[in-house]
This record gives sequence, structure tokens and C-alpha cells, in this order.
Amino acid sequence: MSGKIVFNIRELAKRPPKLLPGHRLCAGCAAPIIAKLALLATDRPTIVVNATGCLEVATTIFPYTSWNVPWIHNAFENAASTASGIEAVIKALKKKGKYKYENVDIIVFAGDGGTYDIGLQSLSGALERGHDFLYILYDNEAYMNTGIQRSGGTPLGAWTTTSPAGRVIPGKTQHKKPIADIAVAHRIPYVATATPAHWMDFMRKVRKGLDVNGPAFIHALSPCDRGWRFDTSETIEVCKLAVDTCYFPLWEFENGEWRLTDRSLAIARNPRLKKPVEEFLKVQGRFKHLFKPENRHLIEEIQRHVDAIWEDLLERTGIK
Repeated sequence: MSGKIVFNIRELAKRPPKLLPGHRLCAGCAAPIIAKLALLATDRPTIVVNATGCLEVATTIFPYTSWNVPWIHNAFENAASTASGIEAVIKALKKKGKYKYENVDIIVFAGDGGTYDIGLQSLSGALERGHDFLYILYDNEAYMNTGIQRSGGTPLGAWTTTSPAGRVIPGKTQHKKPIADIAVAHRIPYVATATPAHWMDFMRKVRKGLDVNGPAFIHALSPCDRGWRFDTSETIEVCKLAVDTCYFPLWEFENGEWRLTDRSLAIARNPRLKKPVEEFLKVQGRFKHLFKPENRHLIEEIQRHVDAIWEDLLERTGIK
């Protein structure tokens, strides 16, 4: 990984938390880990924009809040628009000499429903206009806040309440949308993938995204034990399996250059480390129907899809 961004754990532990205890997110939820790691990576005044979703609802049950930074909630569809407006106002106030901070970090947290689907239009517009903020997608691969409905981020074969696994359909019948590639297609300065299990890699990417001049986008995998059907103690292990099977490779796109990072770089250098995708699938109840004889072909299709994306990444990064 390029750059020399280093975080000292002891120093990080001394920083006052920007997401406080007392939220109502589920045991085992990865979203608060993602938010805490991202906010730990900031060392400047920070404003958080939060789209409707699990993170917003469970951290701000009236009259309480877990946010220890300026925070604004907006609707599902307009998180990127809100961040754009904040950035524009700060620029205007600076020109008038009415803003005392030299640099302010603007971070958006939004789920897959508010990013892949409902919020894609405003996100695309903000990226095209070049507003300076970091957008972090915490991807739990369904509309978990409203009852585990499928989204554009739900993978092929996954059970949800609106793509039920039964005799008619074996879970969702489409692959998930390549949201990070869509961000790259806007040719913004920085795009990356990350997981809370690979925490140093994630924090470095957050810092890079905040430091670039213009928009940045981080796609963070956020396992949901309720929707994915695994034990609350296994969140980090599920993240590790997602990366080790190349279901969710770790990479970054920085100023036109593709780069594998952390564990994915190690797998690229030593392909024997790559695990079959069913190692990731079998620990989740949402995929248990795929292991029936009549559905095994879907596991093979998922493996083909994962392998194709991985091979494409190896070519993009110049490793193959």
C-alpha cells in the first residue's frame, strides 16, 4: 500500500470517542465499528451526515444521541446532496471570513438501501460536481432497518423477506450491483473497499479519502447477524472470510491507479491463500438453502462470478 499513514494504538486510545456508548444497534452489528474506526481516523473538526437507516435510527432515539460531533439526519435519498450543501456553505463562509476552521472533514454514513438504490441519483450528482467529502457505504446487503428486504446490494442466492428461498425462487436471482466500480466510473480522486476486520487498512483509507481534494467513496462491508443469520460473536470472522474467499476484495483506486491492499494483496502474491466462496456462504443462514442438491449450481455460479471479478482486479492492478 502506498503512503506512510501510521496510527499509534496508544494515542488513538487517548482520543475522546466521537460515537458514544448507549446506542441501540444490535449485538454483533458491524455498523458502529465502522463508524468508530472512521471517526478515529479523523484529526480535524468533523461533521457527520447520516442517511436514514440502522445507524441513524439506533443512535438517535429521541431525546438521546450517541454522536459526539455535529451530526445531521436526512432522508434516504439525499445524503450526498446534504453533504454537498454543507461543503458549499463552508466555502462561502470562508470567502466572507466568517468561518474559523481551516479544514473540516465532512463524512457521510449511509447503508446499501440509501446508496445502491434510493440515494444513487444524488450520490452520482455530487461525485460529478466534485464536492469535497467522504462517503462511507456500510453495506449490510439488504434493507435491514425495515425488515431484511432485498436491495441492489443483496448478492445472488441470498434469502431476504422479499427474495424468499423456496420452491419458486432460490433467494435473490440477481448478482449485487458493482457500486464501487460505479464510483470509479465517475473518475473521482479516491475509491476503496474496506472491512472492520482489517481495521488499520480501513483507517488508512479513511484518512486518504479525507485528505484528497474532492469526493471520495469507501465501500465498507457491514455484516448483519440478524439478516445474514450468524452468531453475534462471529461478525469479524465473517468479514475475514469475505476477504479470504475474494467475495469482497480489498482495493483502492487513487488518482487513476488501482491497487490491492492488506489481505487481498497477500492472496494475490500467494494464490494458495484464496479460499472457496462456499467457506463464506456456509456460515450464514441466509445461504443455507444453496447447499441443497437442487441449488448447488448457484454456489458454482457465485464462485464463477467471484473468480471473474478477482481476475479482473488482478489485471487492473497489474499483478496479472
